[in-house]
Amino acid sequence: MKFMKLGSKPDTFQSDGNNIRYVASELASDITVNVGDVKFYLHKFPLLSKSTSLQKLVANASEANCDEVHIHDIPGGPTAFEICAKFCYGMTVTLNAYNVIAARCAAEYLGMHEAIEKGNLIYKIDVFLNSSIFRSWKDSIIVLQTTKSQSRLCEELKLISHCIDAIASKASIDVNRVDWSYTYNRKKLPEENGDDPNLNGIRSRMVPKDWWVEDLSELEVDLYKRVIVTIKNKGIVSSEVIGEAVKAYAYRRFPGFNKGVFQFNDVSKCRAILDTIVWLLPSEKGCVSCSFLLKLLRASISLDSGEMAKAELVKRIGQQLEEASVNDLLIRAADGEGTLYDVHVVQKILEVFMMRDTDSEPQLEDGDEIQEIRKPGILSEASKLMVAKLVDGYLTEIAKDPNLPLSAFVGLAEMVSNFPRPGHDGIYRAIDMYLKEHPGISKSERKRICKLMDCKKLSVDACMHAVQNERLPLRVVVQVLFFEQVRANASSGSSTPDLPKAIRDLNSASYGSSRSATTNTEEDWDAAASAEELRALRGELAALRMGNGGTNDKVNGDAKSHADRAAMSRMKGLLMSKRIFSKIWSNKGGQGENSGSDSSESLGSANLEEAKSTPSRKGRHSVS
Repeated sequence: MKFMKLGSKPDTFQSDGNNIRYVASELASDITVNVGDVKFYLHKFPLLSKSTSLQKLVANASEANCDEVHIHDIPGGPTAFEICAKFCYGMTVTLNAYNVIAARCAAEYLGMHEAIEKGNLIYKIDVFLNSSIFRSWKDSIIVLQTTKSQSRLCEELKLISHCIDAIASKASIDVNRVDWSYTYNRKKLPEENGDDPNLNGIRSRMVPKDWWVEDLSELEVDLYKRVIVTIKNKGIVSSEVIGEAVKAYAYRRFPGFNKGVFQFNDVSKCRAILDTIVWLLPSEKGCVSCSFLLKLLRASISLDSGEMAKAELVKRIGQQLEEASVNDLLIRAADGEGTLYDVHVVQKILEVFMMRDTDSEPQLEDGDEIQEIRKPGILSEASKLMVAKLVDGYLTEIAKDPNLPLSAFVGLAEMVSNFPRPGHDGIYRAIDMYLKEHPGISKSERKRICKLMDCKKLSVDACMHAVQNERLPLRVVVQVLFFEQVRANASSGSSTPDLPKAIRDLNSASYGSSRSATTNTEEDWDAAASAEELRALRGELAALRMGNGGTNDKVNGDAKSHADRAAMSRMKGLLMSKRIFSKIWSNKGGQGENSGSDSSESLGSANLEEAKSTPSRKGRHSVS
């Protein structure tokens, strides 16, 4: 730390109790200066020779035949006045980063300018600030912190602006020129620690680009904001480093923030800090992680921050949503909302994400007519796939909330229904979880939620789970079984049966309306499948597979995946009665063009006797 010694005489100031200060001298004091609750017994001559304010105060006291003056509003109080008084006496006094601002403001108050005496205190302090303090990284930060108690006068004297500019200039300097100490507790690269094996044993101290962010985190929010803005305006530091600085400040000001734990002792103060952090975020995409933005949003909701801050965070998160994780999106709803998680804010984030594909901007054409020019989509298929998987995982978690309405679940799922997803295992898990936690939903609601998934895109393991799942409507179980048979035939080289219209209509809204005479049957399709029906359907499929697999396994066995072989083996071990499956597949009359193929007919009749002889597999399980 830099310091400056003034004066050469020994310090003879002494105390008598807590509130009396005097100078040990052969000369009796002739003036008493009251500073707050402290009395200073001093001598007029050394004081009046350097202070215009004391000259006026003493003159006024003399006119009133009084030898006592009162100074109640001097910056820095008794401590700062004593520094000025010692300077007047020529006694030794030491200035450093902690007391120099108070001494400078007190000297200004007392009028200790060059006009009254050359080399006065104000001049000496200004030289010390410019030649030492403002050239020292840590001293500049300390001095800036001490200006808070005298912010108005410091602003007038431009002490704060000079200090901020000094800090910003050092933060913007080339890292190769950083040769002073700084605080840095984050992980460094091997080469930054001098441990790079390519250095051949030569130690090299490399300074990270964000070397300054932790030291500035000690500043109060208003000063921190001004420093960061000044650094930005210089245009040298990258947006990524600015983002790191803002992130470090959030972690410093909000204990537990990094772990998603928020403890707010002073809500109004924390709200102001959070709003400032959001305001300071660089405009460039990717300068901070999506996880950090979601933590800010979570804190913003907890603090009930302004709508502008929330909207800005939603916008930024939506622009890089593919980087998020499911845990990041699990934002607790505010008290009184009814649901466990804030699904509405996630919907708004997803809307922003999808708008990236439909951005448009107005442009002037001939005749000053404004036309909307649509930009080409900027969302990659990979981004859409990642977000679709993210939403599937999010739906699985929020489905555990017993108070989550079906409309919220379905609405969120439908927003990504057109996104490319090779498999639908994720949405199946979410649907199954919702059905498990909401057993009381109606048949129509069960049908509605199951329409979100495509049975053709379920993996072998998911199919095996689905055909044993009593929570699914019967129509869904039938579709899963059929498409599993189609896949098995395709894998083994057999002809793939066409999908009968009766089965295609199972998930069609027109199915029930076009067959009003069979309303009860339609409701049975939407009802949850019973254990007996599931066993029956599984047994029929096992019989079908055994018939098809007997001749083709030898020819195309190597073409089957291990998962398919395992699934078929398990399916063949199931026993069944043919009543349910025969009812589904046997009626072809008037079913349309896709129902009359030979392969479709064979699904209802082939190898039924083989199914009866299949070993029984008792019981069922659920892995949801």
